[in-house]
Amino acid sequence: MEIKKNQVAFITGGSKGIGYGVAEALLKQGMRVAITSRSQSSADEAASRLKNHGDVLALASDVSNYEFQKSAIDEVMKKWGQIDCYVANAGVGKFGSIEDLSIDDWHQVINTNLTGVFYSIKSSLSALKESKGMFITISSLAGTNFFAGGAAYNASKFGLTGFTQAVMLDLRQSGVRVSTIMPGSVATYFNDHTPNDADSWKIQIEDIGQMVVDLLKMPARTLPSKIEVRPSMPPGK
Repeated sequence: MEIKKNQVAFITGGSKGIGYGVAEALLKQGMRVAITSRSQSSADEAASRLKNHGDVLALASDVSNYEFQKSAIDEVMKKWGQIDCYVANAGVGKFGSIEDLSIDDWHQVINTNLTGVFYSIKSSLSALKESKGMFITISSLAGTNFFAGGAAYNASKFGLTGFTQAVMLDLRQSGVRVSTIMPGSVATYFNDHTPNDADSWKIQIEDIGQMVVDLLKMPARTLPSKIEVRPSMPPGK
């Protein structure tokens, strides 16, 4: 099944990393794409690089604030009148022993990675039901594999994986397809990392973009509801 031209995608955290890779992939498929970032200047800068591939709308929005999320959705509906695919990608990571994890760090991770996705589906649900669209969350293998120093991040991603699967069951009779992608190591700017040549073994952002394209091309009768993806050949110990 091909992606129809001029469908609309909404991507949170789309100014860099996985969100940027997904935006680029969907634009190349002929979709119109709205990207959000907490910073309007960051969103604008990314949009200026993406516009060679198609029609891009740059928006400032903090996913942990429902009113900001709803306002961004309203802007997209005002401009294009539809949302066919929502990719809930925005996320943060705070790592360290539970002895050192601050109250503020805990709330930032949970409010962004989990509550932010709840706000995402609540703000976009009417539009997705109208278009019979798709809602995709970007979880992590940390949503099924726990590790020391990952209490907040593990909690957010375990929660996000379960949340997405429950929402999938809630909405599939409405014609809204819901899926989660759970990557392992990806070459991104996550946790203040700058991608470099040493990241060549990792999943690349265009790989996740291709996965989103493949999900959208699946026949409507078929739903890959949870996808784990990891590097094929990580470096030896």
